[in-house]
Amino acid sequence: MILSPRVVLVHRRTDYEELIARHGTHGQAEFFLAARGHDLRETAERHERSRAALAEATAAVPLNWRQARVERTDLDRFLFGPEDVVVVVGQDGLVANAAKYLTGQPVIGVDTDPGRNPGVLVRHRAAQVARLLRATAADGARGEERTMVEAVTDDAQRLLALNEIYVGRPDHQTSRYRLGADSDSDAPEAQASSGLVVGTGTGATGWLRSLWLTSRASLALPTPVDPALAWFVREAWPSPVTGTARVSGTLTSDARLRLTAESERLVAFGDGMESDALEVTYGQTIWIGVADTRLRLAG
Repeated sequence: MILSPRVVLVHRRTDYEELIARHGTHGQAEFFLAARGHDLRETAERHERSRAALAEATAAVPLNWRQARVERTDLDRFLFGPEDVVVVVGQDGLVANAAKYLTGQPVIGVDTDPGRNPGVLVRHRAAQVARLLRATAADGARGEERTMVEAVTDDAQRLLALNEIYVGRPDHQTSRYRLGADSDSDAPEAQASSGLVVGTGTGATGWLRSLWLTSRASLALPTPVDPALAWFVREAWPSPVTGTARVSGTLTSDARLRLTAESERLVAFGDGMESDALEVTYGQTIWIGVADTRLRLAG
């Protein structure tokens, strides 16, 4: 039996819903904001636009297709299937949050607040979802494939990210480790820093670009479809036993960085999702490089 496609609608709680969850009622949230010189009206209007877009995208799913919904906080517990078409309704960052759990399923990004979001990954409006679903189901519909970054530990933990992976202490204080290229015959460099960031061309519009600008590095950042990564060490500290010779660089698809922990506990998390992190302890090694998996943006 051939299953019909399943549309998975990915969304997140709005700022308005977060305020109501915290304060209990609309009136109490309004009073709290008003006492601080803010108006709840704009937040409530954005909430209504978001929920209207989600409802319109849901209604666009063909009647003979299956569908499911998953909230951002439940992504790490949701099982995506190979036949899924993923419709992300929200901001650009929500696409990145979902991408790490996918294995090539097509993704349609729906912008719920045009003009407020950059719209780099959520490129479409809810009214376009029906057409995009039909096009995605057609034979040969490939879309744009964007490079992702992966981290793999010596005990087989694996992490994917669309923008960047951070490795360091969870409190962002001084991390101690040894860093080198996996293929490098030279000894890795002992470093003390506030962490390592390795990112893609998609991430080059965010945190990675900020690090590139502040470091004044001469290297060129990759484009979103380039099979390459850029990496930066944050605030490397020179001392009698730690160096700063390796603080930035690029990685091609066949190269990896190798980091061996010399702190009691380091974490690696992707795209700001600290709740879904890998952990390594003193002596463990983590390799970071271009992932075989790609994000497939439909439309």
